[in-house]
Amino acid sequence: MATLTTHTPTLADLLDQLGDVPPSRVLMRPAPGQATEADVLTVNDREGRLCELVDGVLVEKAMGYSASALAMILGRLLLNFVLPRNLGLVTGADGMVRLFPGLVRIPDVAFASWDRVPGRTMPKDPIPDLVPDLAIEVLSDSNTKREMVRKVGEYFDAGVRLVWLVDPKARTVAVHAPATDPVILDLTATLDGGEVLPGFALPLADLFAELDRHG
Repeated sequence: MATLTTHTPTLADLLDQLGDVPPSRVLMRPAPGQATEADVLTVNDREGRLCELVDGVLVEKAMGYSASALAMILGRLLLNFVLPRNLGLVTGADGMVRLFPGLVRIPDVAFASWDRVPGRTMPKDPIPDLVPDLAIEVLSDSNTKREMVRKVGEYFDAGVRLVWLVDPKARTVAVHAPATDPVILDLTATLDGGEVLPGFALPLADLFAELDRHG
């Protein structure tokens, strides 16, 4: 895993290493390279800022209203599928996971089968060692392409089996699986759970229709 001591002599180098993340999302306290998991929890508790831990740096999670709405819908639909079958756990946009020592990511929605959950019971650690089967990221305006390429790569390096990148502006979902090219699904397609959640199906026209709903 990259460190800051030899590879990031300038702020520009740091932002490049993080995937062109906007400076507004990079916290300078603690100093870059010095942040820990305890700092992730402290900033969340004291300031209400949800941050991932990357290379010893606190990187604020990108936020957006429409992205949040779509994440809520996806989480609800996954819960409706997972709970009756008791397949595992579904978490939302503040469900922190430790992918590797020193790397904390926060998928907008994630599914972890019971076989991946330590002790097959709800973790009590606020940042558990838990690699989900499915990680879902709903893109916000400040997410960059290089940031998401890095994040998808880390998910697969850790053992995630399936990643969905949901783009509210393009109204597409990029389906990523290890060692294969991503498949881009548009409004005419149906998103399915593949081998991770066999039987789960969601017409994307139904999902993105939420963006057009009005009173």
